[in-house]
Amino acid sequence: MIVEKASTKDHEILTEITKKSKAYWGYSEEQILKWSNNLTITQDYLKDNDVFKLINDNKIVGYYSYIIEEEKNVILDNLFVLPDYIGKGLGKYLMTDFLNRMKENQIRKITLDSEPNAESFYSKMGFVKIGEFETSIKNRFMPIMELKIK
Repeated sequence: MIVEKASTKDHEILTEITKKSKAYWGYSEEQILKWSNNLTITQDYLKDNDVFKLINDNKIVGYYSYIIEEEKNVILDNLFVLPDYIGKGLGKYLMTDFLNRMKENQIRKITLDSEPNAESFYSKMGFVKIGEFETSIKNRFMPIMELKIK
């Protein structure tokens, strides 16, 4: 497996990965369509942000992206793998790559808004819940999570 910087030409496959991965949690096609703007990775997004793709057997199967918020603080904006790879260690592989990259860049704090179904994954990776907010779906709350790096 290889993790490398994504290019603008990857925008369609990364959008596909995002939508398929989100749908994995049982959201309806109608709901995914409502979220389409938020789940679309544009060429401009790829130009403006740090996005790294995971290649397995010459196929892009996942990615992560982050936004530098302040000098030593980062927001993990996306971390998705194709549904066929969920539960097979690829999310952990991507997260480990991301965390190593953050340590190399001397980042001290990472925050993220977690898909509610992925909260346990992030908890296992050392993130702690520091808050939550209600989403467009009534009674669905997105955990806000944080990891402080020593």
